[in-house]
Amino acid sequence: MRIAVVILNWNGRSMLERFLPSLMDGLHAEAKVIVADNASTDDSVVFLQENFPEVERIVLDKNWGFAEGYNKALRQIAAEYYVLLNSDVEVTQGWLAPLLDFMDTHGEVAACQPKLCSEVEHGSFEYAGACGGFLDSLGYPFCRGRVFDTVEQDSGQYDTVADVLWATGACLFIRSRDYWAAGGFDGRFFAHSEEIDLCWRLRLQGKRIVCVPGSVVYHVGGGALPKSNPRKTFLNFRNNLTMLYKCIGNDRELRRVMRWRWFLDYLAAWQALLLKGKLGDFKAIYQARRAFRQWRADFDAERAEIRRNSVQESVVGQQPYSILWQYYVRRRRKFSQLP
Repeated sequence: MRIAVVILNWNGRSMLERFLPSLMDGLHAEAKVIVADNASTDDSVVFLQENFPEVERIVLDKNWGFAEGYNKALRQIAAEYYVLLNSDVEVTQGWLAPLLDFMDTHGEVAACQPKLCSEVEHGSFEYAGACGGFLDSLGYPFCRGRVFDTVEQDSGQYDTVADVLWATGACLFIRSRDYWAAGGFDGRFFAHSEEIDLCWRLRLQGKRIVCVPGSVVYHVGGGALPKSNPRKTFLNFRNNLTMLYKCIGNDRELRRVMRWRWFLDYLAAWQALLLKGKLGDFKAIYQARRAFRQWRADFDAERAEIRRNSVQESVVGQQPYSILWQYYVRRRRKFSQLP
């Protein structure tokens, strides 16, 4: 099989019913759709059996989360390319062809993503990836088309192929050999930041990550965990800190970043409580930092291995400035305004 389009589903029957027809309609001749079910408690599997018998199903024994759920499913799939596709993504006609053509002609590229626009508002980018992702000097992610909560309208301003640091996990086109050579997703993350962590490791190995905006898909976003859920806040903070610990190879730079993040994370916690009244997020940030401290040593061996396998220390897409300073002090709210 050349292309395995793999949807990891957890209680997403309504999303499958809504978006699977457009995916199956005009599917690329070299692609096959596979749904990996993360032990759903709704009728997702029955729905697939009755309505899409041509879709292969992998039923996992429990909810392994996004990261390990994909690892367990992909180990059962033999394909040249994986496309990790969220169940809440609406694809467009011919969306796979530009991605496949680019990957076939650029062997040094490990992964790419399409332009990710909002399914709710088609003229706008979508938060979780937009037109390709970057990190600032302290590990905060942002995208072409989305900086923090400022999401731009899509007027073609980022319609060029661009090297990025990370590609969105909502629609990630990746070579299977590169996925496994880098170790796949870190299953301990459960969900959130796992695609950034994987792409960063691939970048350190000298691989390219690219956005190919000639392909367009539309993403609902926030399906399994809404943005306001404190569990999401916990996972984002814990996993981001863990990723930094794993991937920043220079010890002096790591200490600098962690000192800043100690201050900024606790500032974010108190801001959530005092300015926004979000007690759940306040607790989640404290819990995330405690969880990171408790399991940090578990990643020492992997941190050393990443350093051994790295062919470069700094990578394209990791910017030398603070996005907090640019956004809140310099008032640069759009990617095109950044240095």
